[in-house]
Amino acid sequence: MRDEGVVVGDVTRAMDALTVAAERATGRPSSIVVATPADFELAAARFGPDLRARLDEVLMSTDAEAGLDALLESGALVALLPEVEAMVGFGDGEWRHKDVWKHTKQVVRQAVPRIEIRWAALLHDIGKVKTRTISPDGEVHFFGHAEKGARMFDKLNRRLPIFSKEEALKSAVRFLILHHLRASQYDPSWTDSAVRRFAKEMGDELDSVLCLSRADITTKRPEKKKRGLRQISELAERVRKVQDEDAVVPPLPSGVGDVIMKAFALPPSRLIGEIKRRLEVAVETGELPGHQDADFYVEHLRANKAAFGLP
Repeated sequence: MRDEGVVVGDVTRAMDALTVAAERATGRPSSIVVATPADFELAAARFGPDLRARLDEVLMSTDAEAGLDALLESGALVALLPEVEAMVGFGDGEWRHKDVWKHTKQVVRQAVPRIEIRWAALLHDIGKVKTRTISPDGEVHFFGHAEKGARMFDKLNRRLPIFSKEEALKSAVRFLILHHLRASQYDPSWTDSAVRRFAKEMGDELDSVLCLSRADITTKRPEKKKRGLRQISELAERVRKVQDEDAVVPPLPSGVGDVIMKAFALPPSRLIGEIKRRLEVAVETGELPGHQDADFYVEHLRANKAAFGLP
C-alpha cells in the first residue's frame, strides 16, 4: 500500500520469497513465502543488486522451472516481471497453440547456463501476448513478436532497472530477444553470401543466438526436434566454413586495385583504396558474392559509377 507517495512494504518478506525460489531451483523443498507487490517494490528500490542476484540464482540453477514456479506462487512475477506473468496460461490448449509459459520454462531449462542466454530464454516470447492473431481458418500467428518483445524489454528495464549497471548484459539480452528467430529461418538454399550476411549481422552474439535457437526447440515430436537441431548445426557449420575460407582467401582477388585503375584510367590514389573497402563491405554484407575474378567487380563498378565516385 501507499501513504502520501511512500511505499510501505516488508523488504525482508520479499527477499525471503526470492530466497525460497532460489532454493526451490536447487531442489530444496522450502516453503513458499508470499509477499505483496509493495514488498517487492520496496525491495527493488533498496536492494536492486541483491534482488537481481536472487533472480539470477533461479535462472542459473539446475531446476530453474521449479524456481520460476516458486516466483509465480510467491507473487514475485506479477510484481517484478508482469510481462512474464502474463504468459502463464496463455495458450493452454486455446486457439491451438502451446502454453507459452510452459514453453518458456522448458526453454530456460534447455538453455546453456550462461546468464545472458538464460535471461533471454525467460523473456524471448513476452511479445507473443501482445501480437497474437487468429486467421479465419483458425491458424495462430505472432507476427512481429520478437520486435515487440525487444521494445517491451526496454520498458521493463526502465521500470525495473536491474540491468542498469551491466550495459553489456542488457544489450546482449535485448539483442537475443530481437533475433531469437533468425537461426531457425535458415534454409539449405541460402547462398554463401546469405550465410556471410547472417554471421555479420549477428556479430559477437552469433554463438548465443545459435544456443538460444537450440533451446527454443521444445516440440515433443522426436523427428521434428532432430530436424530443427540438425538445421541449426548445419547453419553453424556453414558459418564456420565461410569464415575459415575468408580468413585464408581474401574475398576480393589479388590485384583487383590494379585492374580497377586500368579499367577506369585512374592513377594510384585514396579513391582506389576507398573503392576496395566498399567492395569488401558489400561482400561481407552479402550484397556481392566474394571470391570472383576482378572483371566481375569491375563490371559492378561500371554499373554503379556514381555510387563509387567514378568518372
